Amino acid sequence: MDQTTHDRIDEAVKSSDVMLFMKGTPVFPQCGFSAATVQILSYFGVKFGSVNVLDDMDIRQGIKEYSDWPTIPQLYVKGEFVGGCDIVREMAESGELEEIFRQNGIETNQAA
Repeated sequence: MDQTTHDRIDEAVKSSDVMLFMKGTPVFPQCGFSAATVQILSYFGVKFGSVNVLDDMDIRQGIKEYSDWPTIPQLYVKGEFVGGCDIVREMAESGELEEIFRQNGIETNQAA
């Protein structure tokens, strides 16, 4: 990945407390894994930014190198890589995802 792509990804990751690199948009996800991750974030009522990797092939490939993670979607909280769809799903079920949000001061719609 070239430095420009790395810088663009880094800027996107840091532009929102919760950032999702996905295929499609939150309103119109274009793969089931992206849709499932959006659904989990929506369940928690978390405000999040998103990047549609289908809009830019450099970003689509570069995000995999940036995180050293081979698949999309990818979720970041406060600039830290959390995981892909399966990990996010498991963390949501175990309560770990909500704990990450809480520890980072990210509001959810869940009762405390």
